[in-house]
Amino acid sequence: MTARRTLITASLGTVAVLVAFTAPLANFNQTVAGLGAGHAGGTWVLSSMSIGLGAFLLTAGRLADDYGRRRWFVIGALVLGVSSLLGAVAGDVTTFVVSRVFAGAGGAAVVAAGLGMIAEAHPDPVERGRATGIWGASIGAGIAIGPLLGNYLGLLHSWRDVYVVLGVAGLALAVAGRGCPESRSAHRAPLDVAGVVLMASGTAAVLAGLTEGRGGWGAVPVLLLAAGLALLAGFVLVERRSTHPMLDLGLLHRPAFRAVNIAGLATGAGIIALMSYVAGFVGAGLGISATTAAWLMLAWSAPSVVTAIGARRLPASWSGRNQMAGALLVIGVGQLLVLGVGTTSGPAAFVPGLLLAGIATGVLNAAMGRESVASVPPGQAGLGSGANNTARYLGSALGVTVVSVVAAPVGAVTAQALVDGWHRAVIVTALVSLVGALGVALLGERVVPAEVAVPADAPADAPADAPTDAPTSGG
Repeated sequence: MTARRTLITASLGTVAVLVAFTAPLANFNQTVAGLGAGHAGGTWVLSSMSIGLGAFLLTAGRLADDYGRRRWFVIGALVLGVSSLLGAVAGDVTTFVVSRVFAGAGGAAVVAAGLGMIAEAHPDPVERGRATGIWGASIGAGIAIGPLLGNYLGLLHSWRDVYVVLGVAGLALAVAGRGCPESRSAHRAPLDVAGVVLMASGTAAVLAGLTEGRGGWGAVPVLLLAAGLALLAGFVLVERRSTHPMLDLGLLHRPAFRAVNIAGLATGAGIIALMSYVAGFVGAGLGISATTAAWLMLAWSAPSVVTAIGARRLPASWSGRNQMAGALLVIGVGQLLVLGVGTTSGPAAFVPGLLLAGIATGVLNAAMGRESVASVPPGQAGLGSGANNTARYLGSALGVTVVSVVAAPVGAVTAQALVDGWHRAVIVTALVSLVGALGVALLGERVVPAEVAVPADAPADAPADAPTDAPTSGG
């Protein structure tokens, strides 16, 4: 019963975070008009939550492992709830953007700590595979619900209503989280303050630079990117010398850790970046309503819910690495199927490709949930979750920026120019998915020195130096 409560609470927390993340996609025009945001402000409306998520996911995962996963889940839910309520009453775009950044930071703690709670509550590999499949389904569920909820609440009353609902949901999750058991790593290290500050500030600066750059590459975005990269370089130097690093850089030598984070990066820069562009494109280029666009998103997200839950039934011989590489390959094919969209196309033209990509996305979400936990040492599930989701949201920010550049109309803004831009965006994001599949397959491969003997029954994706009784990543 305790394990089930933990699974339900953590999964609902992830649903709430993804609803918050995707809600502005459906009522974007209402939100911008209501805040008087303009084009530049609109860019920040869509991207501000990514900054909070990307900047704090890795830190939140490590803090949860060391100082209590339930504690940080509850703190994150409270921050998500209060920030959403602030966004609901925001009278200007600056206040709204700040509320969304804090909502992202709270959501980061909910996601990273939540998956750590699930891993701790399900020590058996088979049960853990089932539980992380359900957690993976919650990602698709949140993406499916967010645009629909935002759209219909906006039509019924106001674009602000979805943030009231999210505020109440965040506070309710904080109460529910208090009923879950506490867990933390048995080997808590001192807080790496320098690492926390450098990682959070560097990631935030990079994401802010990418966001600002969508309006033109002037001095401000370039300086933000340069500052962010410098801070992240400082983070690497500090971690290499620290006796208690926030992130052990030695994890990068683990094939499973490399594979799952390449998959997260490719997911964000590939299919998520493209889907973030769908609603705006179909409205401007094809004249499809916001309501229909929200339902169109469901063609991708709904199948992912089903396949994430069913992924545990895949053959045990299909390693986590193979599942992630295969899923990214199928996602790339699904993206290429929407290349046939033209100026006279209706919503049905998108459905076959989105369905195929959605089916594979569910398998990918479930596999990444398992692998992010299995790819790190025992007791660091929150860190593994934080690292993987950081890769996903950094990839998303980079991918959305690239899409905004390659999809920009050349010459006059006509329906045909917008469709041509869509085709360029599809080709680029599909290539990201396909290259990601290749990267997972090759860089996630175990390289065993000739002098190291690996037991015949060792897990297929285990690092060569891993103990044979370490948690496996099999489904």
